[in-house]
Amino acid sequence: MRCFAFILCAGLATTTAMAADTSRQPITAMLSDAQGKQIGQATFVQQGGGVKMTVITNGLTPGLHGIHLHAVGQCKGPDFASAGGHWNPMHKMHGTQSPQGPHMGDLPNITVGPEGKGRLETTIAGATLDSGPMGLLDADGTALVIHAGPDDNKTDPSGNSGGRVACGVVTAS
Repeated sequence: MRCFAFILCAGLATTTAMAADTSRQPITAMLSDAQGKQIGQATFVQQGGGVKMTVITNGLTPGLHGIHLHAVGQCKGPDFASAGGHWNPMHKMHGTQSPQGPHMGDLPNITVGPEGKGRLETTIAGATLDSGPMGLLDADGTALVIHAGPDDNKTDPSGNSGGRVACGVVTAS
């Protein structure tokens, strides 16, 4: 009887561990431009005390582009205003150089090479891949937005990064 109870308990522990692993599955955002053409993808993976984000783009103008997580998981073109303002669950000011910042959605600029390809890897400290207060999958979702110009990392609310040129809704894979 003890052996049976041990096996049953071990089975429950395995099931619980497997359930925990599914919460660590990557989530994605397929990025499209104002004309609806897919120009890239972002992948988000829970790691330690934050979320690692990898963005790969193709078809943007060369140079630096501001890139931010926005508060609403909608990407209605052509201006992507439906994505709302920056994701800011801590109610801070914009910019990594702001003494009252940054927003959780403030990210490093993405560099796009002469051939139109860009790549960015960064970790969003404190973020989670769930629906909690620091979660990217809250009730109205989250969007990843790429802007026309670089973010100056200090000007509120968007770092003078220009218009929104690409957007993707962050969704569970």
